[in-house]
This record gives sequence, structure tokens and C-alpha cells, in this order.
Amino acid sequence: MDFKQLKAFLTIAETGNVTRAAELLHVVQPAVSRQIRLLEEDIGTTLFERERHGMVLTEAGKALLGYARRAMLELERARVEIAGTASGEVSGLVTLGLLPSTIDMLSSDLVTAVAQTYPGIRIRIAMGYAGTLMRWLESGEVDAALLYGAERSSEAQTTRLVEEPLWVIGPRGAKLRANRPVPLADLTGHRLVLPSAPHGIRTLVEHACAVAQVTLNVSAETNALSVQRSLVLGGHGLTILPPIAVADDLRAGKLSGAPLADPPITRTIVLALPSNRPTAVAVRNSVDLLVEVTQKAIQSGAWLQGRWLGA
Repeated sequence: MDFKQLKAFLTIAETGNVTRAAELLHVVQPAVSRQIRLLEEDIGTTLFERERHGMVLTEAGKALLGYARRAMLELERARVEIAGTASGEVSGLVTLGLLPSTIDMLSSDLVTAVAQTYPGIRIRIAMGYAGTLMRWLESGEVDAALLYGAERSSEAQTTRLVEEPLWVIGPRGAKLRANRPVPLADLTGHRLVLPSAPHGIRTLVEHACAVAQVTLNVSAETNALSVQRSLVLGGHGLTILPPIAVADDLRAGKLSGAPLADPPITRTIVLALPSNRPTAVAVRNSVDLLVEVTQKAIQSGAWLQGRWLGA
């Protein structure tokens, strides 16, 4: 098993096509096929099913995929870090995980801050929900992440950064207002579009419903924030989100929103770092800038209803 074989394997897994993989790798198709054949011989099993419409991973191939990605990521990190060491500057490849509700607000300012302060650092931003980001953090696929405070792991250390309320969000016609909180019990007569379990927001909502002895009418479930937004805009129901998740729509009047009450529901955003491996200098410096960018988003009002908890 070597670098070329893993690269060929990952490229075919991503494209599903040997010809396309060869084009991306700038080699001839037989060379790619040979790399896969050698890898399969080394491992002792078939990694792809050769189907009519392309190459499909076998169960063994799916098992190898995560390991191959992490191995290639570690090699790339080493290459960038060693190049930076030779030049005497702080450098490295740093992968940071951001939640869907925060990525649009933070990513541009973060990339700008890193480029200006540490030009030798290459930033890679990964988007995922909290559970996914925690798994990536534990496996080493991300170096640090912003998560919901409810996520727990013995392999991660967390620092509380932001507290924000959950709001009921509806179309313009719902006439929800920021200064008119909505009791949770008032939602029982409405259709709700919510994330499916075990999404962090769904867990918070279900806990609040259990305490208040309220049963909601969940008409649709989706773990895609864009779909949640579209369904609400399309009149398929109300939803529950932190206001930052749809800040532009609220400001433009496309959606309306109001804080939840009786009980109010809040979520905490934390910075998570791995406790099962050392934190490189490039990661620590990038994380410091992520914290600064997050705090500025709170202070400027860009993070709607966010309250800064950091030191």
C-alpha cells in the first residue's frame, strides 16, 4: 500500500469513474487501474464493484475510505508543516469544523484573518452537524470545531463561547415578532418542520416539550438547513432555529421570528479541541483567530441574539 495507490483509490471513490480519475490525476487510465489492482492484491479483497454505470465501493472499500482520507490528510499536513519549518514561518494545513448555522457568518472573516496573520497556514473549512463534527474531531479529520454544548466526548476538551436562544421561525405572514415571545404550548396547533433526532436542536426541543408536557405536530423532518428554510418559506409549517441560522431572511423580512417562552430554550456553542493528541502550533494559532472572529461577530451584532461567554 503506497501513496499513489491511496490517491487513485480516493479519486475513483469520489468520481465513481476510472477514466475521470485518470484525467484528474494526469495519468493514463491503465495506470490508475493498475494502482487499484495492486492495492486490492495487497489488502486481499475487492474494493470496487465494476458496474455498468461506474465504480461502486464494496463494504471493504467503504471501510478503507475513512482510513485512506485520514492518511492522505496527515501526509498533506506533514508536507505543508515541513515546508513552513524550512522557511522559518508558522505553517501547516489546519482543518476547522463549523456548523451550518455559523459557516456563512464566520468563514470569510476567518480565512481573511489567517491569511493576513499567518500566510503560511492553509485553512480547510469543513461543514457538518455537531455529531458529525465530533466524530471527525475524534478521528483526526478536523483539528478543531465549533459544536453544540450538548455534545460530549472523552476525547475532546471544550470551551464555552456563545449562548443563543432558539426562536420559532415562520413565513412573513406568520407575523412573528422579536418582542413577542411565543409560549411553547402555542405551537401545538401548528405544523412544525424540525431536524430529525438526534440533531442537537431536536434534542433540546424534545426535552423542553417533555418538561412542559407539550406534544408538537411535526409534519416534516430534515437535517438540511437549506431544506428547513425552503419548507418554511413554502408554507409547510413553522420551524425552530437559532435566529443566526436565517439572519439574512429575518433582516429582509422574508421570514419572521420570535423567541420561545415557557420555557425559553437556549443552546451553547463551544470550541472543541482533541484531548487524545497534541495540538500543533498552526492549529492553536488558527483557533485563536476563530475565537476572535466569533467574538467580533457577537460584538458587531452580526450574530443575532448571541451572548458572548468566552473570557
